Order: sequence, then C-alpha cells, then structure tokens
Amino acid sequence: MGWRFVHLCAAIALLTACAGGRSRRSAHGDLRYADTETAAKARHAAWVAQQGTASATASVLVQAAPVILGLMQRHHTADELEERLAECAVQAERQGNARFFEGRPPTRKECGEVVGRDRCGNPITRAMQLGKQKHVLVLQCAEEVLKELWAAPYSIEQRYRYYPNAKLVETISLEKEARMLADGCTDELRGTIKPDLVLHGDRNLLKAVLTLDFKFPCPQSNEPQWTPYREGSPYAGQTQKKVYEDALGGRALLVSPDKGVMRSRP
Repeated sequence: MGWRFVHLCAAIALLTACAGGRSRRSAHGDLRYADTETAAKARHAAWVAQQGTASATASVLVQAAPVILGLMQRHHTADELEERLAECAVQAERQGNARFFEGRPPTRKECGEVVGRDRCGNPITRAMQLGKQKHVLVLQCAEEVLKELWAAPYSIEQRYRYYPNAKLVETISLEKEARMLADGCTDELRGTIKPDLVLHGDRNLLKAVLTLDFKFPCPQSNEPQWTPYREGSPYAGQTQKKVYEDALGGRALLVSPDKGVMRSRP
C-alpha cells in the first residue's frame, strides 16, 4: 500500500499545480465551455495510483504525452482517440480521391500537374489542391472526434505568431487572419504558424500538450514528412515539428492515412 500512497500523493500534487480547462476552440474559432478540471484530475490521479507509469501503454499519443490520460472524456481512452483520428485521415483520403479520380489514388504525374496560380502568381499543383481539400474533410471529422473524446480545450487551425528570439507566442484572431490574407502578397504572414490540431491541458491556449498535423502525400507512395521552412523564412533550415514544439511546447506528431499517428521524427 505504501507505494500506491506515494504515487497518489505525487499525482495529486502535480495536478493541483495545473490550471483546469474550460475553453475549447472549434474550427470556426468560437469558444465553448465545459467543466472538466475536477474530473480530469481525479481520473489522472487514480490512473497514476494504479499504474505508476504511462510506459505500459502502446499508444503513440500517450508515449508522447502521458498527461493525456487524465484529459480524456470519461469512458474513453487515448487508444480510441488515436484510432479515431487515424480513421479521419483514411476517410478524408478516400473522399478526396473519389471526387477527382473515382476512388483511385492519383499518379505521380497527376500530382505534379499545375492546376492554377495563387494570388501571388505561385503555381498550385494538384497535390497542393488535393491536400487542401482533404484537410477540410479531415478537420471536420477530427472536430467531431475531439468533441466526443477530449475533455480539455483544443484549437483547430489556430494561427500563431512566434517570436523565437524572445520565446514568445501570440494567437492571431480569425478576423485579423482574414484581413492579412485579403491584403494579398504581403510579409504580414511571415513568421506565423498554423498547426492543424493543438490539444491543450488547461485554459492556457498558448501551450500545447500535443500538436498534431495531418499529411496527405501525393503520390500515396511518398513518405509523410514535416514541411521544411525555406530560405527567407525566419525558421529557414528548421521543420514544422521543431518550430511547433519550440513555440507551443509539448510534442508534435504526424497523422497520415497509411501510417496513422506516427512516432516522433525530425
């Protein structure tokens, strides 16, 4: 009984120091409220007392952030969250391909075809077009999953401005982002980041427990990978993963149709 008492005390002390979460950001940028703090603390403290460590689970999400065990809705597990998000990626892949290719994946040649130009005159390839459409589908699905399974706040496609030298990050409102995009080819978006999903542990929406990005390789045989920042970016030579983790804390993971939630990689 002694070791269980020690683990329980440690868990309660840790969780008492953390702020509870009430706000949740949807894909539309609105905030909803739910009383989750007490339940999350109790579940996590009980789990720590019984298990002692999170290393026993095979969930990639838990390996990356054991604290999520206390942030799930009651009667749901991290394994279920991982599986459902992976299913969202598979579903979006199939639906996106069905619109243009009758369900088959596009070929490498088709992926590289230029289908238009953006407002700055840069080419838009079919791979880029498909990726954008699949992201709309997958984030709609992911939001429904998070509403059901995740008890703490989350952000979907929230744009942040990160100041790496000062180690500061701030959110950019949807209204301000819309104005920035409407202005066209300006440098105002330079230095901003926009992860797909950010799972928070409390009401501090500038800190992540986990950051998740969906990737849809085109062609399908390509390996899912983090986008590197190019020359001219304040993050040149770094990947999205590195910048997301530096800016928001926590771990950043990829999710793809073929690989599911992937273990950490550069």
